[in-house]
Amino acid sequence: MQTLRVRRLLKGLMALIVVVSVWTIAPAAQAYNNPDLLPDHPTNVIDLANELTSVQEEKLSEDLGKFEEETGWKLRVLTQNDRTPGTAVKQFWGLNDKSVLLVADPRGGNLLNFSVGDDYYPLLSRTFWIELQTRFGNQFFVRENGGDQAIIQALESVKGCLRQGGCSVVPGLPREQWLLTLITSTVGGLVFGFAAQPRKEGQVFAWQWALIFSPLWGILFLAFGIGPVVTRTSEWLPLFRNVAGFAIGALVAFLAPSIARSTTSET
Repeated sequence: MQTLRVRRLLKGLMALIVVVSVWTIAPAAQAYNNPDLLPDHPTNVIDLANELTSVQEEKLSEDLGKFEEETGWKLRVLTQNDRTPGTAVKQFWGLNDKSVLLVADPRGGNLLNFSVGDDYYPLLSRTFWIELQTRFGNQFFVRENGGDQAIIQALESVKGCLRQGGCSVVPGLPREQWLLTLITSTVGGLVFGFAAQPRKEGQVFAWQWALIFSPLWGILFLAFGIGPVVTRTSEWLPLFRNVAGFAIGALVAFLAPSIARSTTSET
């Protein structure tokens, strides 16, 4: 018994020695830095992954330079794949709190990544950058429009918001997002119509039940159906369609029992 305890103690000491040796001997991890991949001339775009054509790259670099002169905000683009200059771009471009570095790397699940300076957050919140990344950098958008358009359109959204003094959400309403708002508006109408069905003899509209269910249909219709539309676009057609979807859903749910009773009577 005592021998077994001694063996366990020796094994524990050996494991501790190994851990301490690895911890003290192993070199500290250093961030990747390869300045050899940097261009030998000033530019606002470094396209190592060839996401842009030469004309697009030249025009984008010129536009970003003019935007910086106009507003003072520094936007830079780095595309990379197997090769990357790493942290060398920080000194090359002099990145600071008024800088945004867009990194396009097709190896991940999302093409776009943003390194955002602290001065941007009062104007463009963290949720703005997350939405920007998911809207333009997702695989479906890149597959249909190309990586060049993902980069260009994302930067146009940032520039437009900075010119108008900030944005709470990314401007524009993609078709997929609008369809989701239409579905939630219609479901909200169905809930409203079901709640408003008369439940007593001689009752035409059960407004008490509609009021009780108002948190549910109100969230579906107003928060998820109308809110994302009015905050992202000034066009009236998507708003009209969502209101029509709510009205049709409410009408169908409200009249469903009457139609069912009429069909049964005729049969």
